[in-house]
Amino acid sequence: MSDTNDCELCSTPGGTVLWSNARLRVVRVDDRDYPGFLRVIWQAHVREMSDLDATQRAGLLDAVFATERVLIDLLHPDKVNLASLGNMTPHIHWHVIPRFRSDPHFPDPVWAARRAGTAVALPMPVADYERAVTRALAQAMPA
Repeated sequence: MSDTNDCELCSTPGGTVLWSNARLRVVRVDDRDYPGFLRVIWQAHVREMSDLDATQRAGLLDAVFATERVLIDLLHPDKVNLASLGNMTPHIHWHVIPRFRSDPHFPDPVWAARRAGTAVALPMPVADYERAVTRALAQAMPA
């Protein structure tokens, strides 16, 4: 394992924390192209999913799926992208990204070249979105 002092997700929250428990946190990522973008982050510095035991893996995926469901219910996206990429930040985390036909990269991945789409706006103020996500995850996830 790398030194946790060098790990962005150990030294910072990784976004605005909307929900957390002892094992993981869900944060809103400040991304102008994807204002509903959430990230599910394992609290401890662990590099790979296979380093977790079966119960931990199941709990993490339950959180990813609950987060996806919250985005679907609140934002009604055309698609939700789930990605566990950790090449630059070797700390388990999942990206949960609502996608809309009008977003700047659709139908390509979010890291592709921009297309003619425009930035998508949340259908509510950011503070209301954050409260709604927090409430929904508190109901869906164990403390």
